[in-house]
Amino acid sequence: MSAGRGESNRPLVRRGWVRLVMVLAAIGLFLYGLTPDRAHAATGSGAQGSSATAGGSTAPPDTGSVKQLFDELVPKLLAEHKIPGAAVSVVAGGQQVFAGGYGVSDVPGRKPVDPERTAFFTGSDAKVFTAVAVLQQVRAGKLDLHTDVNSYLTTFKIRDSYPGRPVTVENLLTHTGGFDDTFMGLASADPQHVGSLGAVLAAHQPERVRAPGVAAAYDNYGVALAGYLVEVVSGQPFDQYVAEHVLRPLGMDRTTFTQPHPAAIDADLAHGYRPDGDGQTETKGLYGPLTPTGAAAVTTVTDMARLMLAQLQGGSYQGQRILDQEGDDLLLARHFGPDQRIPGMAYLLEQRNRNGQQLLVKDGDVPGFHSNLALLPARGVGLYVTVNGDGENGTGGWMTQQVLNSFMDRFYPAAAAPAPAVVGGDLGKFAGDYRSTRVSHSNLTKAAALMGSVHIEARDARLVVTGPISRDPSVDETQWEQVQPGLFQQVGGTAQLAFELNGDGDVVSMLTDSDPTIAYQPLAWYQAPELHQRIALGSLAVLALTVLGWAVAAVVRSARGKGRAGQPVARLLGWLTGLVLVVATGCFALLTSDSNELNQTLFLGDSPLLKLVPALFVGALALTLVMVVCAVVSWVRGWWGVFGRLHYTFVTLAALLFLVLAGGYDLIGTGHLANSLDLIG
Repeated sequence: MSAGRGESNRPLVRRGWVRLVMVLAAIGLFLYGLTPDRAHAATGSGAQGSSATAGGSTAPPDTGSVKQLFDELVPKLLAEHKIPGAAVSVVAGGQQVFAGGYGVSDVPGRKPVDPERTAFFTGSDAKVFTAVAVLQQVRAGKLDLHTDVNSYLTTFKIRDSYPGRPVTVENLLTHTGGFDDTFMGLASADPQHVGSLGAVLAAHQPERVRAPGVAAAYDNYGVALAGYLVEVVSGQPFDQYVAEHVLRPLGMDRTTFTQPHPAAIDADLAHGYRPDGDGQTETKGLYGPLTPTGAAAVTTVTDMARLMLAQLQGGSYQGQRILDQEGDDLLLARHFGPDQRIPGMAYLLEQRNRNGQQLLVKDGDVPGFHSNLALLPARGVGLYVTVNGDGENGTGGWMTQQVLNSFMDRFYPAAAAPAPAVVGGDLGKFAGDYRSTRVSHSNLTKAAALMGSVHIEARDARLVVTGPISRDPSVDETQWEQVQPGLFQQVGGTAQLAFELNGDGDVVSMLTDSDPTIAYQPLAWYQAPELHQRIALGSLAVLALTVLGWAVAAVVRSARGKGRAGQPVARLLGWLTGLVLVVATGCFALLTSDSNELNQTLFLGDSPLLKLVPALFVGALALTLVMVVCAVVSWVRGWWGVFGRLHYTFVTLAALLFLVLAGGYDLIGTGHLANSLDLIG
């Protein structure tokens, strides 16, 4: 399973005061017309990037030039990002033209990366195999892309959350099933006894938070379900099915989905790492039951070259076929995208543009491993790059993107083109706050939305966008000009945004050309993360100062022999409530202080803090409810002076507000209550 995505791994920081609170910065570091157009092949969808000849030569890149590029680039990037090792392969002209290994696969043993033998965990690149397996069963007549998945399920059913709108097989392959994003605790550090795919899917079925086919939202559960359908209709466990019907025909004998791995593959398996001071710590959490999403799957870059060649050659490699021509065309074609002007979804491959070239891309991210598969169907070219390190500040995924970008810029540079004409009009309707559809509705990772949302202002006939819409983690603020109604191009660049409008002209969603697996949906003013940040910071400050002030006052009174203050039980209750909330926040800050370690913790669900933090918030909630009673009684019975009663009431209100936000962002397990009030979104 691959849960992490580059777009949600950096903070949205709009005000300097936000940096004062470690917990919010830590949260930010972690996290994050709809008719499918089957007539558009992967080589020509939308006005942008459809040219097969834009920039560069039509000849495939030669081995010497590719080697020179990567021999200079990759070691430099490994040092820059503090990543131990990497491997790259390139195919072109119907053959592998390059495969190279860099750095080490084992830090203590200093074992060099061998592109032929060193296997890396694939992360979500395994989803490409899942798409192939599903399409094999579609072409065999055992699955239908537009049929309700419940027609195939026998031991459990997908809940009928939207009557008359079932989840179809195609929804699973385009991330449009509408399932909530939940993955916590479903990975394992041990490949033994990881559980069966079907049993885990039945026991951990997430809520459906939107109707199918409405919007894309990266969906590990849906992909795992697609793999399980292959199990059901084929009668084979998924790992065995892939081995027999994909790996064996292509000769991919250094690739496996089986847990534990065959000994011959494990002997050369790369170890994953995250930076730890001046050294590296080995990562865990790479196994688990959700094999179709990438759990436990490993491969070499030369094996992946075989898969890429098959995809680029109508489903066939060296006379061995994994898909017929029609099946391969289906795999690479565009099937979802609300706006044809920007990239959309193929089957688990994502359309993206670079230098006027259209690519089909799949990223993979698990603790300690990051990879990038990219196809240029119009050129017959493919690239696969993988690394065995999270990188400093979680930049491992960005390094793989840098390798792809450099390859494209070297061999397929952008052609000179005039700047597009700017279209005027009122941009105010596009301004506001937006949230990714991938944000969880049901666990504490929802807290990422507090820092990872997008803010848009209309300024000087441009949109100023603050937030993680670029794949480059160093880019936070960008400016955009309208080049067609509802379509914007980045000032000084070629990236594009599109806004989907309803019949009344109101914004329904914002789409980016950097990631078609998600959309950004507008928030009401009272759901704005910056407003919530201010309330949370203000409430926490009141509570922390009160805890400190009452403690100091108690010490002073004791030293002067004046005894306890009036109504000591009520004051003690308030002091204890504030202390518990401050401690809970501190524990959450500790849990999220290292984004790389947090990613592993969420995969494994193994930190005591994952249970302690909600427990502390629940305890604070109980104390706060008693404080509310005391605050009311203080006014009825005239406790303390007016200032004392006002202060106690203010502290009670601060605790309540803080807990409402904690509940709304699911730090307390009461997110459904807060969501029912529509305060968070």
